[in-house]
Amino acid sequence: YPSKRIWGLTKPDTNIDHRRVPNLQVFFERHGESQVTSNTAADYQAGDIVTWILPNNRPHIGIVTDELSKDKLRPLIVHNIGWGPKMEDLLFTYKITGHYRYKP
Repeated sequence: YPSKRIWGLTKPDTNIDHRRVPNLQVFFERHGESQVTSNTAADYQAGDIVTWILPNNRPHIGIVTDELSKDKLRPLIVHNIGWGPKMEDLLFTYKITGHYRYKP
């Protein structure tokens, strides 16, 4: 990052944005513990990091919390999609591309 090939950038962008997600995925794969990407809520623990691909091939990242959805079936996710940090029920809303458990 920056990647002229992927993002068309010649210098780093000072915004914290979706273009950093691929770098974070590489970091977590190298230094964290990659987990199974599944559609089973029980596979996700509080503190886990999850990445998705949003419409228009935009990568996204969030952290699993210990709070549950209204129906008590899924953990809520803390993420920032551009309108400030939010805690929402979106674990299975988009295609999951990575699941990591980082222990420094």
